[in-house]
Amino acid sequence: MNLLFDGDLPGEQSVRALLQAAADSAEAAEGISWPSYVQVTLTDDQGIRQVNQAYRGLDSATDVLSFPSVSYPPGITAGQAEALVQQEWDAEHGASFLGDIIISLPRAKAQAAQYGHAYERELSYLLVHGLLHLMGYDHLREEDRRMMRDMEEKALSGIGQSRDADAAMLTAAKQAMQAAYAPYSGYRVGACLQAEDGTLHTGCNVENASFGLTNCAERTAVFKAISEGKQRFTAIAIAADQHPPWPCGACRQVLSEFAPDLRILITWGDGQVAQSTLKELLPHSFSPATGADAQLLGKDHHG
Repeated sequence: MNLLFDGDLPGEQSVRALLQAAADSAEAAEGISWPSYVQVTLTDDQGIRQVNQAYRGLDSATDVLSFPSVSYPPGITAGQAEALVQQEWDAEHGASFLGDIIISLPRAKAQAAQYGHAYERELSYLLVHGLLHLMGYDHLREEDRRMMRDMEEKALSGIGQSRDADAAMLTAAKQAMQAAYAPYSGYRVGACLQAEDGTLHTGCNVENASFGLTNCAERTAVFKAISEGKQRFTAIAIAADQHPPWPCGACRQVLSEFAPDLRILITWGDGQVAQSTLKELLPHSFSPATGADAQLLGKDHHG
């Protein structure tokens, strides 16, 4: 699915890639196998309020609006209506136009804080929610709401952004933080590492009177997971009760050994949440994924 953006994205490159992955996951979950595209407008509260006034008679700022190009019969969604969707074929784009989505970035930011997850995760959710409306889903009746909610989770799980999974990881990281041994710094940290098979592995920071022997929460979680037979990971949540607990350089290097594409969630203070990726935090890493094993042997990793 091709997303055509109008408006500036925060963290342009990484967020754009995440939203594209979310759209592709929603498309796959619905079973759409033909080319399609969507116009996505990113605006502020005033902008989406004006659209609400003009098209819905509603004088308020909402989080997301969808305007489908296809009118689906009751109980039918895009994956079951290829002929209808193909009527929206656009030769210029070489794809069928599904419709328009409008997202309020301030609403997304406020809701991310309200629900205790990352801004990027809220943007992913709003995009998927809007896309499902374009595909014929709705939530007017309880049965329809449950069906739409299941599809949202299916699409978001496909990119490791499930609301339930993120909440579980953040909660586990906060619980692990309570066991931290930090008599010298007073800075307690907990981590929850998600393995590729979905299992969760937690750890806390363990300080030492010889400061150099202190072990960070992230590495504690990694070493525990490795000792339990897990070597492939998809995400890590890190919690602290003070300032943002971004991984230190040593932890980033250890994580890159096993998960160079790792998604990183952090939470601190009164429930603030942020998100990044290991590739953003450790660009040009030295790891097996970048041919470090060949470099150690003095070989070109291409041959």
